[in-house]
Amino acid sequence: MADLFSTPDSPAAAGGGDYSARDIEVLEGLEPVRRRPGMYIGGSDEAAMHHLVAELLDNAMDEAVAGHASFIDLELGADGAVTVRDNGRGIPVDAHPKFPDKSALEVILTTLHSGGKFSGSSYDTAGGLHGVGLSVVNALADALTVEVARDRRAWRQTYRRGAPTGGVEACGAAPNRRGTSISFTPDRTIFPEAARFRPAALYRMARSKAYLFRGVEVRWKCAPDALDEDDGTPARAVLHFPGGLGDYLDSVLEGAECVTAKPFCGEAALAGGAAGRVEWALAWGADGDRGFLRSYCNTVPTPAGGTHEAGLRAALAKSLRGHGERAKNRRAKDIAAEDALAGARGLLSLFIADPQFQGQTKERLSSPDATRRVEATVRDHFDHWLAQDPEAANALLAHVVERAEERLRRRREREIARQSATRKLRLPGKLADCSRTAADGTEVFLVEGDSAGGSAKQARDRETQAVLALRGKILNVASATPEKLRANKELVDLIRALGCGAGDAYREDALRYERVIVMTDADVDGAHIASLLITFFYREMPELVRNGHLHLAQPPLYRLTHGATTVYARDDAHRDELRKSAFRENAKVEIGRFKGLGEMPPAQLKATTMNPNTRTLLRVEIDPEAEAPTARRVEDLMGRVADRRMAFIRDHAAEVRDLDI
Repeated sequence: MADLFSTPDSPAAAGGGDYSARDIEVLEGLEPVRRRPGMYIGGSDEAAMHHLVAELLDNAMDEAVAGHASFIDLELGADGAVTVRDNGRGIPVDAHPKFPDKSALEVILTTLHSGGKFSGSSYDTAGGLHGVGLSVVNALADALTVEVARDRRAWRQTYRRGAPTGGVEACGAAPNRRGTSISFTPDRTIFPEAARFRPAALYRMARSKAYLFRGVEVRWKCAPDALDEDDGTPARAVLHFPGGLGDYLDSVLEGAECVTAKPFCGEAALAGGAAGRVEWALAWGADGDRGFLRSYCNTVPTPAGGTHEAGLRAALAKSLRGHGERAKNRRAKDIAAEDALAGARGLLSLFIADPQFQGQTKERLSSPDATRRVEATVRDHFDHWLAQDPEAANALLAHVVERAEERLRRRREREIARQSATRKLRLPGKLADCSRTAADGTEVFLVEGDSAGGSAKQARDRETQAVLALRGKILNVASATPEKLRANKELVDLIRALGCGAGDAYREDALRYERVIVMTDADVDGAHIASLLITFFYREMPELVRNGHLHLAQPPLYRLTHGATTVYARDDAHRDELRKSAFRENAKVEIGRFKGLGEMPPAQLKATTMNPNTRTLLRVEIDPEAEAPTARRVEDLMGRVADRRMAFIRDHAAEVRDLDI
């Protein structure tokens, strides 16, 4: 058989043959925890050290949630020792049936995967599931003392680095006391000497537990010498919040402006008759802040989210889409689960039997049925909440729809950016680009239609002037849906031609031209197209406008000729002025009106509108002191609400002198 595995020239024969069965280690008891603490508490740094306290608090909270404890003490001593005490049933101290020579207390403290939370007979819901929390704390503690009061008597046992220093000691009668008290100091051979328990972090941990279960009172105490200066952590505090997560949310908001006057708060038993309950508190901020969602399962924080958060998002999104359909808001169909909590400050607490977490640190809930249970429960209550206050419901719907459109716009920009990256310099076919590669001194003319584009292309300076012909009137971005914006080829081509992106993806250094010039006919239709383009740049590329890149060309509307003299007029007033100033009083001046830029010979277009030495350009600017009124005026004139435009026309109709129809 040896020939099958090695030859005289094989690596095993040459020096690897000392690897044998005696090299295979079998780690027993708590040795795996001490060898690889990261597998159990996520590392061996200061954050992992705080996780030891969280494990003890979870055990105490399980007793409280099960209805056996009414208070929990959390104490940080001057020597760095932490004590967690509850008035629950107390850990059993009688002999364990499987280990007759050991008490159940010692089995729990020294054996991985031991505890009373596997069968479900002792706890309906629990944060401790794997039976390793208390034993891990013991394994990584330099010294640990556990005191138990039950059956009107008290017991004590001490440990050092996971091993008992003696048996369970009877401490006498305890007729008025019950529960478990555990005090420990972390092992400095595992954790760095510089690592220490932070009072502020422990206090936040204690406060969050009190918020999560309104039936418990958490009593915090910290030695004055252990407090950090100026962090605001009290030396003593009694934490009890009858309002549960609603109280928690109030403390977080601190009077911040919200979309709705009242938050969406509540709790309910899980739908469908499942064991457990869910509690929630949500408020949508009106200040544009990104917000947060803090979730918990059986009082255990789940910072990485999980299936319960997915259920909450789905419930909110479906309810809002349904409300939008009833309110005949077509844009509501775009709401996705990720939009429903955009800008919200949210808290979610789920209690279920036998939850499934990812990893011992329980940072993410993976129970597959939690999504369906939470969604069904929360959606029913959210539907009622929306129906009871239509004004708040409509305000929230508008807020979420806006976030959905923002998300779709960003996705559209990313798609355009990806297309630009893959296509490199494959620019729109309607673009006649200039030959200069640097942006300095270059300009692009945005013209209407192929006819005007043809004249402009012949009149331009090919080195510095580019021409992009647009097909008719572009989309009004102030009233269009994100889908229409994404699907509009003219705007996609325009963004691609400029190369700088739009919205949040706008990059000043990527702009391909120094000046962007809107060159439309000098009539009402041309003014309308110019206003649509200005609206597009104002909404989608405001920095391009603020940085002085956007200009309006001033093509002539009239040509005045007498003999060898020819002049051009921008409008009626300029025409009348030129008749008096450029010609003799009784001269018979021939006046011609241009139907559009496409009607102008290239030479005339160049001389009047495109030659930098002879043309007139108007730079479009945004007054920094009047940004709010400007935004309102754009929304009034170009937005979705037609009544605002009608009101503007009604208020200013008397000011019209010459109407070009």
